[in-house]
Amino acid sequence: MTSSDLYPVSRLAAVQEATAKAGLDALLLTPGPDLRYVSGYDAKPLERLTCLVVPAAAEPYMMVPRLELPAAQASPARRLGLEFVAWDETEDPYAIAAARLGGAAKVGLADRMWAMSSLRFREVLPQAEQVLAGSVLRELRMRKSPGEVAALREAGEAIDGVHRLVPGLLRAGRTEREVGRDIAEAILASGHATVDFVIVASGPNGASPHHDVSDRVIQAGEPVVVDIGGQLHNGYCSDSTRTYSVGEPPADFAAYYEVLRRAQEAACLAVRPGVSCESIDAAARDVIAEAGYGEHFIHRTGHGIGIETHEEPYIVAGNGEPMEAGFAFSVEPGIYLAGRHGARIEDIVVCTESGGERLNNTPRDLVIV
Repeated sequence: MTSSDLYPVSRLAAVQEATAKAGLDALLLTPGPDLRYVSGYDAKPLERLTCLVVPAAAEPYMMVPRLELPAAQASPARRLGLEFVAWDETEDPYAIAAARLGGAAKVGLADRMWAMSSLRFREVLPQAEQVLAGSVLRELRMRKSPGEVAALREAGEAIDGVHRLVPGLLRAGRTEREVGRDIAEAILASGHATVDFVIVASGPNGASPHHDVSDRVIQAGEPVVVDIGGQLHNGYCSDSTRTYSVGEPPADFAAYYEVLRRAQEAACLAVRPGVSCESIDAAARDVIAEAGYGEHFIHRTGHGIGIETHEEPYIVAGNGEPMEAGFAFSVEPGIYLAGRHGARIEDIVVCTESGGERLNNTPRDLVIV
C-alpha cells in the first residue's frame, strides 16, 4: 500500500468541489488530521503557520515557514502540484494569505486549528464568517476508500497481535502501570508509529471506561479491561478492547460478561447499508437493558475511526444517519458496576455492501489467565 492509495491526488479536487458546494470561499487547513487527510502531509504543529489554503474557485496552495519547506516538499503533498508559498521570519503569513484570499466572505477552519491561528485569521479577514472545515470534510472522511479500509485492516491485525501477548503479561502482583509499560512496548514493536493510549483497568478501576493505568496491584480473581490503540506510520489508527480475568472471576461478573458478549455480537450483526447509526447502538443497548444492566452501560456504542481514533460517524442514540459502505467505526458496549468491576468488548467494524466486516479477530470470550 502506497501513499497514493491513502492520499490520492483526486482528493484535493473533491475537497475543492465540496467547498464550493457548501458555499465557502476557502478552507484553511493547519497541521492536524484535516490537513493530513487532504494532502498526506503530517506537518508539525508549531507557532509558525503552516496552512493548506483550498479556495473554492482558484488554485490551492500551501503556506509554509521557509525552514519547513524541505519537509513539506518531501511529503505526499508534493504529488498534488501545489504551489508552496514559503514565508520568512520577518513576514506575516496571515496577512499574505488574507491578501491572496481577497474579499472572502466565508471560510472553513480546520477542526483542530489552534485558537491563536483562528483568532489571527479573524483579525486579518474581519469580514469573513468562520465555520468548521469538518462541515465540508465529514462526508468525505466518513466514506473510507478501499485503500483506507486496507490500512485499517492492517492496524487491526497489528493490535490483535498485541492482545495475543496480553495474557502473558497479566498476573497477580503486577501493577497496572507495569503491564501498561509492556503493552506500550509491544504496540511499537507491532509496527505502530505511536502509542495513542493504553488502558489497564483492574478490579474496581474496570468500572471507569477511560481509566488509564495506575500503581494499583492486580489481585487474583480480578477482571482486567485492556483497551489499547495507536497510529501506524501511514496515519491510520487501531483501537481494540478485550477483558481478561486473572484467575476465576466473581460469579456475578461472569454472568454479565456473557450478556455483554451477546450485546456486542448483536450490534455487529446489525451493521449493513441503510440502517441508522442509532439502530446499531440500540441493538447492543437493548440486550443489556433486557438483562437488567441498562443503567450500567454509560456511553455510546461506538465512534468512527480513520486518521483519528475518534471521528464521525458516532454510533449513538439520536444519530439517524444511514450506514453506507465504507463507514468504519468501533462497536464497544460496556457494563460497569461502580466500585466493583467492569467489562468492555471492542472491535473495529467496516460496513460493506453485504454487512459488517470485523477488523479485530481475537477471541471475544472471557480470557482467564
